[in-house]
Amino acid sequence: MVGIETKNLVKDFGPFRAVADVSFRVPRGEVLGFLGPNGAGKSTTMKMLTGFLAPTAGSAWICGHNVAVDPIAAKRCLGYLPERGPLYGEMTAEEFLRFAGRARELGGRALHAAVERVLDLCAIRDMRHRLLGTLSKGYRQRVGLAQALLHDPPCLVLDEPTDGLDPNQKDVVRALIRSMRSTKAIILSTHILEEVDALCSRVIIINRGRILLDETPEQMRRRRPRLEDVFREVTQPKP
Repeated sequence: MVGIETKNLVKDFGPFRAVADVSFRVPRGEVLGFLGPNGAGKSTTMKMLTGFLAPTAGSAWICGHNVAVDPIAAKRCLGYLPERGPLYGEMTAEEFLRFAGRARELGGRALHAAVERVLDLCAIRDMRHRLLGTLSKGYRQRVGLAQALLHDPPCLVLDEPTDGLDPNQKDVVRALIRSMRSTKAIILSTHILEEVDALCSRVIIINRGRILLDETPEQMRRRRPRLEDVFREVTQPKP
């Protein structure tokens, strides 16, 4: 079953075309590595997928719901971790998660159970009463991931989920993504190519708003043994 789909997505900012005719599908059970240089159009594409930006043309679908036509139904099926997720520094981690849960229409025992579940999933139980403004970047990132998982969505869009995490914290987050990949459709944007090796069943490389490669990691290695070399070969301008 297709979880996430884009059809001919285009996004213009004035005369600048940030995303140009991007189409792909991510079924449940797949982790898609979404790669590209800075400014390639990755974050813009993800913002259209999640309803934060309206496309200039084309469409995005989450579990069969058109994001522009039926945004509430689409967002019920989606968990989103932005690259720099907005967290309220004056709230504790638990207060923020309860606030996010109520925004997701959770309440009572269901809200309590959801908060307790993600505190354990993201290994932040010891931080539940700490103000978000006092947490390290790594812990703030894990709180952001916890809010994306609160409602146990079938689809996840994760923008640099291990950014700012130390090696031990990265292992926790990677193990969590690995545990979910058989049942969810996951898009993982990252600059860490070892993460692609560890987690992704498929890779898209985008540059200047266009998809340049859509392959499995194994297919990429048939081009060159190292994924870094494939990335450079695909994204660097030809002399």
